[in-house]
Amino acid sequence: MNSAQYPVEGTGLGLRRTLLGPLAEANPSQIDFMEIAPENWIGVGGTLGKQLRHFTERYPFVSHGLSLSIGSPSPLDMDFLAKLKGFLKDHNIRTYTEHLSYCSDTGHLYDLLPIPFTEEAVKYVAERIRIVQDTLEQRIAMENVSYYAAPGQEMAEIDFINAVLEEADCDLLLDVNNIYVNSINHRYDAEAYLKALPAERVVYMHVAGHYQEAEDLIVDTHGADIIDPVWQLLDKTYEHLGAVPTLLERDFNIPPLAELLQEIDTISSMQEKWSRRNAQQSVQG
Repeated sequence: MNSAQYPVEGTGLGLRRTLLGPLAEANPSQIDFMEIAPENWIGVGGTLGKQLRHFTERYPFVSHGLSLSIGSPSPLDMDFLAKLKGFLKDHNIRTYTEHLSYCSDTGHLYDLLPIPFTEEAVKYVAERIRIVQDTLEQRIAMENVSYYAAPGQEMAEIDFINAVLEEADCDLLLDVNNIYVNSINHRYDAEAYLKALPAERVVYMHVAGHYQEAEDLIVDTHGADIIDPVWQLLDKTYEHLGAVPTLLERDFNIPPLAELLQEIDTISSMQEKWSRRNAQQSVQG
């Protein structure tokens, strides 16, 4: 893998407002980059705005959007994109990512809904991604999302996401937990799915915890510790892709910072293991 394709390196943490104080006080050395949702910060001034600036001046940042609604039947929100463009530039944010889903139709639906896996949807979504990239004057990355139903499905999930990435010529934010969640809920081979994704389009990765609703139903909550099968899939991902920059997501039931840093340390250790192995293989080769 070519490290030049990555906007950041190492291990990251999603910056949440409840973490502003603990992170500023602890200044943990094991966090290499941070991620924010632009919608939560655009136009925010005062004390919170200063606190955000404190971090964006000290860490490399990426952004993960919530409301672009790339698959929505409603027109793209061009006013939002104009504000987003200024925000990304103002805080020197290195890349913008979004969910390959939709969350609005003449109003926000407050959930990430699945785009139908159809050829028509591929063309529709890809055109909207190209418009966003042209407007922002930069490439963006779409995230493979968790979903719980597949209305109007005409093609496999993996074929749909690969077709969108190719048609739009955009990048991929690879969410390892979402692969695991979907593999259980929709009964497919997580590792086979992983290996079918275009490695050259991956810009960084997400890993998170989830909620086990039933033996065959997992809900992607980002509200729990990462479980062993997801750690194992992350390890397989590094084996396949190399030590891709990886961000820990935690949105709910946020524990003390020390507990989050333990998971950060686990990610870093896995990255170091595969970096060493790949270096040794390069020397031997």
